[in-house]
Amino acid sequence: MIPSITRRTFSLMAASAPLFAQSEAKPVRAAMIGTGHGHANSKVRALRSIPSCEFVGVCRPDAKDPIRGDLFASVTWLKLPQILDDTSIEMVAIEGADPKWNLEYAWRAVNAGKHVHLDKPPGDSYTGLRDLLAEAGRRGTQVQMGYQWRYHPAMQAVMDAARKGWLGQIYRFRASIDKPILADERKELAHYAGGMMFSEGCHLIDRATALLGEPRKVQGFLHHRSSLDDGLIDNALAVLEYDNAIAEISMAGFDPNGNEHRYLEVLGTNGFARVQPYSPLRLHTKLKEAAGPYPAGVQTLEAFAEMGYPYVADFLELIAAIRHGKKLEYSPSHDLMTHRVMLEVCGMWRPA
Repeated sequence: MIPSITRRTFSLMAASAPLFAQSEAKPVRAAMIGTGHGHANSKVRALRSIPSCEFVGVCRPDAKDPIRGDLFASVTWLKLPQILDDTSIEMVAIEGADPKWNLEYAWRAVNAGKHVHLDKPPGDSYTGLRDLLAEAGRRGTQVQMGYQWRYHPAMQAVMDAARKGWLGQIYRFRASIDKPILADERKELAHYAGGMMFSEGCHLIDRATALLGEPRKVQGFLHHRSSLDDGLIDNALAVLEYDNAIAEISMAGFDPNGNEHRYLEVLGTNGFARVQPYSPLRLHTKLKEAAGPYPAGVQTLEAFAEMGYPYVADFLELIAAIRHGKKLEYSPSHDLMTHRVMLEVCGMWRPA
């Protein structure tokens, strides 16, 4: 019999993330290319915090790439050849503001024999990502996508409940990450046809495809609803159709309380499991019949404390792959399929 889950056990589960053991082998030397991605500052913090990683420094090859966050005031600045030509640097995080630029520098890193953490979205080209992943495979290097919530403890609990049948037959996946978008960020996001769905919705498309697989039909509803004449897709809905389920992912750039209203929910014939908000960690369940560690009826679990730095689990997984040959949880075929679905939702899909 599986013990019931309590606030204490949920807190321990959150505190145990990252899920990958620290390596006792020689630390992996890592560097970053790019500074303008919204996650770049947090990635510096995460890399510096990992004992099995030696963070060497940052390269900003494009002077137009913004510098986001206070941590960059304390980094060691490197030239691109100092990263690419240094064989002791094994891992590179690609963190520029422009997805096309990121894909180009991921190519250069892979060609230099580096393992790559490529932040989202991985460019706007299906063939570009396909060929990058194929080249990495030929060279025996890893390319890990930077989708944000792959190791979020509460989302993992929801996915686990769905996969183990505790929710019954799954028929619906719903998620949203609305947030207010300021004028400067709007200009950056408007460069791509999918707008907010391209930049932000890709995280949740990854969660949907991780649970349900490749959809048989994809539809995107893309709208510009701001009074600003910038053309940004700022109110969008993605619908992924499966034989027995539907996934709905919504994005909008107006909600002043966006963090509070962010949610991910999976519904089945025995009830639902929902994460809301994403931070602080809060898991809600409502089941017709008790299943796994969850009782019948309503339960809300909130962790006593926040988990550690974001992205540490991702980097620990990549370090384990580099040092011990551990297979990445998400395969190149999953990442490529997810990218195709995202491009199709955004009206950016061009068949190879």
